[in-house]
Amino acid sequence: MQIAVPSESLPSERRVALIPDAAKKLVRAGLDVHIESGAGLRSGYADADYEAVGALIHNDQTALLASADLVLRVRKPSLEDVAKLKSGAIHVSYLDPYNEAGLVDALAAANITAISMEMIPRTTRAQKMDALSSQANLAGYVMVILAAQQLDRILPMMMTPAGTLSPARVFVIGAGVAGLQAIATAKRLGARVEAFDTRAVVAEQVQSLGAKFVEIDLGETGQTKDGYANALTPEQLELQRLGMKDVISQADIVITTAQLFGRPAPRIVTADMVAAMKPGGVIVDMAVDSGGNVEGSEPDQTVDVNGVSIIGMANLPAQVCKDASQMYSSNLVNLVSEYWDSEAKHFNLDMEDDILQGCVITHGGALVNAAIQSIRGQGA
Repeated sequence: MQIAVPSESLPSERRVALIPDAAKKLVRAGLDVHIESGAGLRSGYADADYEAVGALIHNDQTALLASADLVLRVRKPSLEDVAKLKSGAIHVSYLDPYNEAGLVDALAAANITAISMEMIPRTTRAQKMDALSSQANLAGYVMVILAAQQLDRILPMMMTPAGTLSPARVFVIGAGVAGLQAIATAKRLGARVEAFDTRAVVAEQVQSLGAKFVEIDLGETGQTKDGYANALTPEQLELQRLGMKDVISQADIVITTAQLFGRPAPRIVTADMVAAMKPGGVIVDMAVDSGGNVEGSEPDQTVDVNGVSIIGMANLPAQVCKDASQMYSSNLVNLVSEYWDSEAKHFNLDMEDDILQGCVITHGGALVNAAIQSIRGQGA
């Protein structure tokens, strides 16, 4: 079985789907691993690093894709790339299937088995394949580092002969994987940290990291079966904004991580809340790619609003591409290893498997994912 890893075409994407150590594991499992020349360069891996572990290097991407049984990449393919794949091939990457109807239809029409990494279920068994969590963990770290670089003061308390410097105040909105890592990173750097989440159940996790959980009575909220926060009503959003405004006005750094899977991000920091922040303050909007949590944030820009810097860095994990590639590679190797039958030498696509039911979008020339069928009004 031939695995192909093409170069990522997006200029800002520095990650690679397989690092050499991951490729080595697949080669040892009896798979033929083919890497496009230069695919790993932006993550610090030369072609020779892949050749040293038994992978083959290709200069022709079209031929590479056309011969592949299994394609591994980070970003979703273009329609042109889909046309290059052979019928029956398996394609694994982020796909954004809720919003990419044309791409999903093209994959089905080309008889491609498309696996979407953001659709891996959040179950104990699937945890080792959960790329959303592995990459969000790094995003939480990066947001704090970006904010610390932009801030005009230090984060920790410092006692000196010239006087005592008080710790910076950091407010983290959203205590999912990224938010919890942001809290932990800010605490390690010595900041005073407060956090809020619509799910009261995460208060204990916030407090275990040494942060204060900000309580705002929103009524019934809760979370989905997969651990995502439920969407708030307009009335609840307004209550949330009012409750957070006072905290934001005292914060040096605000980090927002609120995202709704498959839907636009909620707007939770409005212009009047930004205006309440002290000049010199910094806001980092993790959700800028999906509409943004913060009014005025722009993708890949730092916007100045009356002295407050709003950082809207898209693709945060790519800022630490070496570690991000290592973690994503591990997710992919775990996925492939779970379903690769080394004796029969084939990929065992048992569509009754609970993980595959969650992440396989197209198979056998059709859209087969129940969640995507549901939003299209298809299925049972």
